[in-house]
Amino acid sequence: MESAERRILLMSSFGHFVCHYNMLVFPALVLPLAGALNMDMPQVLQLSFPQYLLFGVMALPWGLAGDRIGGKPLMLLMFLGSGLSGLAAALWIDSPWSLSVALGALGLFSSIYHPIGLGLISKGVSRLNLAMGYNAVFGGLGLVVAPLVSGLLNWLWDPRAAYLFLALVNLCGLVLMLLFPLSEATGKAEKKSAGNGALGAFVILLIAMTLGGLAFTGSTVILPAYLEMRSHGLMELVSRFTGGISGNLMATTITALVYMVGMIGQYTGGVVGERHDPRYAYLTFHFFCIPAAFLAAFASNLSLVGLSTIYFFCLLGMQPMENTLVALLAPKRLHHSAYGMKFIVTFGIGALAVKIVAWIDARWGSEAIFLALGLTSILLVSSILVLIRWTNHSETMRKNATVAAIVESSGGHSS
Repeated sequence: MESAERRILLMSSFGHFVCHYNMLVFPALVLPLAGALNMDMPQVLQLSFPQYLLFGVMALPWGLAGDRIGGKPLMLLMFLGSGLSGLAAALWIDSPWSLSVALGALGLFSSIYHPIGLGLISKGVSRLNLAMGYNAVFGGLGLVVAPLVSGLLNWLWDPRAAYLFLALVNLCGLVLMLLFPLSEATGKAEKKSAGNGALGAFVILLIAMTLGGLAFTGSTVILPAYLEMRSHGLMELVSRFTGGISGNLMATTITALVYMVGMIGQYTGGVVGERHDPRYAYLTFHFFCIPAAFLAAFASNLSLVGLSTIYFFCLLGMQPMENTLVALLAPKRLHHSAYGMKFIVTFGIGALAVKIVAWIDARWGSEAIFLALGLTSILLVSSILVLIRWTNHSETMRKNATVAAIVESSGGHSS
């Protein structure tokens, strides 16, 4: 990669880390906040609804803004706004309503990243699949570090410390942008774009990504608490060797390890997507989520940890292929907006998973949540099969050479 490409990938990758770090602090603190605020778990989960809603629904407006004014000023705004929102959450941690407002602001500014950061990569980096893989790894790193650090800070101090650290991490992004200034897109990814795109295929992909957003948000918001509630035997075993740690710290540590394997899955997805047709790789990764989700509903202790690891390896590992498909199916001049559309359905509609999870938990128990995740994955795999059939047989797709662009992208750097 050239110097400009490396700077784009560096800042986009750090932004991806920060974005997911911001969103994964809250799930690690659900049970501690329930105790501190004297609320039950479904009530605490509802506090995060504005965060997840704004994280999704604002993706398209930010994407439209990116296509008009460029990515650099919006990346700066993301780091600044998210940092100030973290400070507000720490300040208002004792007030449920005020905390919910601060979380909403955090979701609002964090939502800048995906349409802007991924748009910068798709426009300005030539090796698209591999770059998406590297970028996804840093998002996975945010998933790993957030529960681990937040659980540790809560154990040492309280939830307030976790949000103060979140603010510090975001403000570091401002410093990095001064040290490594961004250049706008070089245009070297043009040959891998699908020209004017294919509307029908992109709509089908949006349906698949909507289901993926429901699965991602639903699973990440419940995982730490679910592990804590269903790993008592593992907790007793760990306590014999550690002298006693809190159940929350153990659960958040395990969650971090699960996401670490998911991070490996993201790199794997980038490599697989570069060497093979990303449509079929996308299908395969989602297919293996189905048995893992269903079995997790009945598992506990080490078996639950293992199944969670398989589930998130596949659920996170498909991201580079998905992001590549967005770039291939949308016109390049609208890439920021296309990623905005992706994330408005992925995290905007996906935010409904917070309410769905709380409703299922209150009515049938937490085990039923993973049965619902398995059913969601079945629908998702079905939609990908429709996408593959459409791109293989549609006359419109053949005229726009979308399949040729996908095949070129998957084979262009296989070595």
